[in-house]
Amino acid sequence: MSLTHTTPYVPDTAIISREIEEPKSGYNVSIGYLRVFVTLLVLAHHAMLAYCPFAPPPAPSLTAQPRWWQAFPVVDAQTWNGFSALVGFNDTFFMSLMFFISGLFVWKSLQRKGTGHFLRDRTLRLGLPFLASAAIIAPLAYYPAYLQMGQHGVGNFWKQWISLGIWPAGPAWFVWLLLAFDCVAAGLFMAPNWAEIAGCFFSKASRRPSAFVGFLIGISAAVYIPLAMRFNPISWTQFGPLSFQTSRILHYLVYFLIGVTLGGHGIERGILAQGGKLARRWWLWSTAAIVVFGIASNVFIAASTTRATSPSWQALADFFFTVTCAITSVAGLAVFVRGTEIVAHCGQPS
Repeated sequence: MSLTHTTPYVPDTAIISREIEEPKSGYNVSIGYLRVFVTLLVLAHHAMLAYCPFAPPPAPSLTAQPRWWQAFPVVDAQTWNGFSALVGFNDTFFMSLMFFISGLFVWKSLQRKGTGHFLRDRTLRLGLPFLASAAIIAPLAYYPAYLQMGQHGVGNFWKQWISLGIWPAGPAWFVWLLLAFDCVAAGLFMAPNWAEIAGCFFSKASRRPSAFVGFLIGISAAVYIPLAMRFNPISWTQFGPLSFQTSRILHYLVYFLIGVTLGGHGIERGILAQGGKLARRWWLWSTAAIVVFGIASNVFIAASTTRATSPSWQALADFFFTVTCAITSVAGLAVFVRGTEIVAHCGQPS
């Protein structure tokens, strides 16, 4: 068949513009692009860990303590300080933003499907992939860590693996925790109009994004700082394949539930509205994110060197984590909402 007479080429900007002007029902283009971007950040983050100067050397075996190989499965001899900065920057916000984005679509899904159907659907979409990842992918992914330790033999690997007392699932921990948060949202769905009422409160911040950021910082700091002071910011809790960052679990829940409330009220009606003040000042929030991260990095270094003698420095570092997380997350939202507006405008005929 001749391919000479085909549909004329359509510029990419026009395609994107049509997606923006006529999106699928319930689909938000800005958030869709942001979700893809954050997913790529997750992949890049875990790839860069192998080349960070602070990565520990390989342990003598899987069972040796501390088990840093769970966070750094493979460590390369070549390192770069720039990766340390990028990993540190990602760590301040990207998981929180992922939970926030996930929460945006929960309430409408609950209204459309009902609690039972929603939970069955989420169990199939999250629970089964998590089990497959933990049971099959995780052992295969950690086998190179075992080899880098100078160990050999699948049988010896399996013997060490089952003697760990836990079952490391790797980065898939996010999946089971998201399913648990979905169950929390389904329980709250029993309270009539809970998300709409709370979302109406938060959506008023669309006129003052700084107020929204202030609420976000205040609520997350209230749940994060006590746990970080009690357990330290890098501790993990694990039961079998189920693991989570001990100090951050309630912090992540806060971001998820605020996303649920905004989604319940309507994504386009709140702080994420196109043409809103947040989107118009994307450059201001982006600059603030970089500046605050620089300050937080210095505070963290000071807290790390005086942690044993100065709890106040640790509390200050924990507080700056919540500040950096909130401002960077909001900056990401602003950039993608504004970017979608610009692309849509450029794609319109003059």
